[in-house]
Amino acid sequence: MWCPFCNHDDTRVVDSRLTGDGMQIRRRRECGNCAARFNTFETPELKAPRVIKSDGMREGFSEDKLRIGMLRALEKRPVETREVERAIRSLLYEIRSVEDAEIPSSLIGEWVMRELSQLDQVAYVRFASVYRRFEDIQAFRDEIERLEKEHPGSMDNRQISLLDIRAQEKWRRK
Repeated sequence: MWCPFCNHDDTRVVDSRLTGDGMQIRRRRECGNCAARFNTFETPELKAPRVIKSDGMREGFSEDKLRIGMLRALEKRPVETREVERAIRSLLYEIRSVEDAEIPSSLIGEWVMRELSQLDQVAYVRFASVYRRFEDIQAFRDEIERLEKEHPGSMDNRQISLLDIRAQEKWRRK
């Protein structure tokens, strides 16, 4: 492993440990030339199935697309980075565990929505609105009501209840 500080190609491992989730190995390294210390993380490389898009086209699975889609939905939401990374790792594990050579993008989308619904309801509705191509406000209402039925009483205190806003609007009209 080369040193990121002096580009010397001789570094030694000082310490190795599993990360908290057990999915990576963290190695503490020291450069033999400049004595700088740094961490590296090893993750097993697993082959993901090809993705069948809604138009029938096939493409290789992209972890970056998955990460970008989730981060865009979670933008400016009160969700810890650690929880987002856990959800992404969980999704990657699930996708790579598929035994088929190909997987429909719709299945991946459903799995992403499941993870988002557990992380943040507003992020879930954001993602669902794009993924399911909501055309009007009624589609949003239907999805919010479905979410409330599936997760009754599980509202996170950090989040504003989406249905409470509608109740407040009705109260204001009176």
